Amino acid sequence: MKPVLIIGGGISGVTTAVEIAEVGKEVILIEKEPYMGGNVVKFNNYFPKLCPPTCGLEINFRRIKQNPRIKYYSSTEVQEFSGVKGDFKVKLKSTPQYVKNNCTACGKCVEACPEERPDDFNYGFTKTKAIYLPHEMAFPYKFNIDDKYCKKESCNKCVEVCEYNAIDLSAKEEIIDIEVSSIVVASGWNSYDASKIENLNYSTSKNILTNVEFERFIASNGVGENKILRPSDNSEPKKIAFVQCAGSRDENHLPYCSAICCSASLKHALTIQELYPKSEIKIFYIDMRVAGRNEDFLVKVQENKNIELVKGKVGKISETENNNLILEAEDILSGKKIKYEAEMVVLATGIMPSDINLNLNKDQNNFITDLQNDGIIPVACSRKPMDVSSSVKDATAAALKAIQ
Repeated sequence: MKPVLIIGGGISGVTTAVEIAEVGKEVILIEKEPYMGGNVVKFNNYFPKLCPPTCGLEINFRRIKQNPRIKYYSSTEVQEFSGVKGDFKVKLKSTPQYVKNNCTACGKCVEACPEERPDDFNYGFTKTKAIYLPHEMAFPYKFNIDDKYCKKESCNKCVEVCEYNAIDLSAKEEIIDIEVSSIVVASGWNSYDASKIENLNYSTSKNILTNVEFERFIASNGVGENKILRPSDNSEPKKIAFVQCAGSRDENHLPYCSAICCSASLKHALTIQELYPKSEIKIFYIDMRVAGRNEDFLVKVQENKNIELVKGKVGKISETENNNLILEAEDILSGKKIKYEAEMVVLATGIMPSDINLNLNKDQNNFITDLQNDGIIPVACSRKPMDVSSSVKDATAAALKAIQ
């Protein structure tokens, strides 16, 4: 039997890969980033047990390394594919692999590199050298070179200090032709572009963050290293506001509910209280949509005297001279219009499916529709918004579909 191709190395793609391989089938797993783990690896923690990414992902990475039935490629995308169920021909494109697999991640290349780049793992809030380790539990565990900032042979300092001959600055793009029996699309999600929501002024204030950016601000390995720091002045904010449905359930932006934003903001609010017990937090919401075990977070928030839930949509955010933020909203339960001054605002932006530029059936919101009978199986957030727990369950179901 030909192997199964899995497009996307996030938690759903990785889960699908190990489930298929551990019943004896061959798998080819590809990821467009230099590392596996997708969005989840950037989280501080995730539902339902609030596990850090090092928990579930590290175990699965070990399962991949130990299983000879899984062949994996990072920095690789599908260029084109053709064929039918049971017999697909796929052309993969890998970006130049300047750092070879014999890299020991000793770090001498980083010490020698004179060029810096914005760290996309921290959404540009910090910097790394042009040659860098994506993060401390990166898989594959090797350094990567950013084409946009590396001066290549005109610099050559990283090559000169590498004792293992692991850097080849003349490496070229590689095309790989494979044949597979079925294709699992685990391409994941992107956060909605908050700059499109003009009335919330995300683009004009440094102290307005999206929920995924805020996750890096509170992560122990993130921007502030267990401190929340305002981007404008590196002070520690004590008054933080959350704006729910930022662009979601809005015909001008995302017409659907992304299902996880309310739970994420509740989680963030409780994390802030752990770090700063005297902080003041307001969550502006349309409807508080949580279900199952996540209702426990809602109960904890409702019982916390320093967290207030305000039922009302924020119509405008403006900035003061000291970089604080004025939120104007209607408190629906009291029938009053209110203004609230916060030191930092977090926008709960919705989930959009990642676009993999392949000719697949998609609905009006760009989610992939079920193509199981054609041998193509969308999984998790490629087909609808899901939290991590639901994505893992969906990935197990996708594994069964792929090998049938």
